[in-house]
Amino acid sequence: MELTKIHTDFPLLSRKVHGKPLVYLDNGATTQKPQIVIDAITDYYTEYNSNIHRGVHHLSQLATEKYEVARKTIQQFIGAQFSHEIIFSPGTTSSINLVASSWGRANVSADDEVLISAMEHHSNIVPWQMLCEEKGAKLKVIPMNDNGELIMEQFESLLSSKTKIVAINHISNTLGTINPVEKIIAMAHDKGSLVLVDGAQSVAHMPIDVVSLNADFYVFSGHKLFGPTGVGILYGKEAILNEMPPYQGGGDMIKSVSFEKTTYNELPHKFEAGTPNIVGGIGLGKAIEYINEIGFDFIIEQESQLKNAATKMLESIEDVKIIGQAKQKASVISFAINGFHPLDVGTILDQLGISIRTGHHCTQPIMDFYNIPGTIRASFAFYNTLEDIAKLRAGILTAKTMLS
Repeated sequence: MELTKIHTDFPLLSRKVHGKPLVYLDNGATTQKPQIVIDAITDYYTEYNSNIHRGVHHLSQLATEKYEVARKTIQQFIGAQFSHEIIFSPGTTSSINLVASSWGRANVSADDEVLISAMEHHSNIVPWQMLCEEKGAKLKVIPMNDNGELIMEQFESLLSSKTKIVAINHISNTLGTINPVEKIIAMAHDKGSLVLVDGAQSVAHMPIDVVSLNADFYVFSGHKLFGPTGVGILYGKEAILNEMPPYQGGGDMIKSVSFEKTTYNELPHKFEAGTPNIVGGIGLGKAIEYINEIGFDFIIEQESQLKNAATKMLESIEDVKIIGQAKQKASVISFAINGFHPLDVGTILDQLGISIRTGHHCTQPIMDFYNIPGTIRASFAFYNTLEDIAKLRAGILTAKTMLS
């Protein structure tokens, strides 16, 4: 696979920022979109824009077919058993809120426990806090060590018959830690607990098989997977989804409505009230087709090379400290520069055309753990290059000189 060819597949990567060639290292926040996705979005609005599932006319039938083909593509991509286990949502945050609100309200009671980790994104903290406050349940936290790894012995001790659900990220968006979710799922199931895996940072970087993992729920967003914004996925096991009450009421999630009683639709429509992000779903399907063409063998090899080169580069710069040194780590590196605020460094890097992320990355508890105001985060995708890392190094040195 040639990087030059891949680079041309992503139009935005060829633009300039502040007169400098763009170096895009903020893939953990959102990824760039290949032309095949952009074309799919344009084609929908110019060739067959119509609502789905309800119309007998040609355009509606065509839109419905493409939307449901995308659902099948996503099912196969994550190894789900049935396409109706794939629920379209506005994104990871909405998928987690759906589970917390629908499954949580029906299954969590006073004195029950919900278990999350110390490295969760706010989206996998706040919905569970809200549920626990409403129900009088307890939210417990799996601690981590200084390397940014979960302390599994303490996880085991926290698990009990009171644990109703464990909500855990597959990869930390801040630390890059790859958590042992297969082991976590097995341990939780032994105690009778369900597990929700936040896969927002994992689906673009490694193959996922939800059946092999035995995850009860697996959630992710399209925009971190080279697809459109405003669309995401909730995977849930068929039996669990069937038992859950609807999350929202409206069109398409019903079989029949009267003023006396409403009968709810079957999966997946029970959880897809109203007109969905049709073009988002179609675009996400096309993004996955593109990833399948690239192949995870190439993606893993390329991103491993980038991670190792960037780690070595950062370690060679005086006063730079990498935050999070887990043994199993994805291509996400957070770091701090002694004596310099992350925002100041990020501002100078931006002027040099280098897009990175600064701040707490929606993981304030991690910042509290390390007693820092925030970090500088470089997150890589397979379209990044070693030249990007060299430019990041030069930018950091420039920032240090200017801020000294």
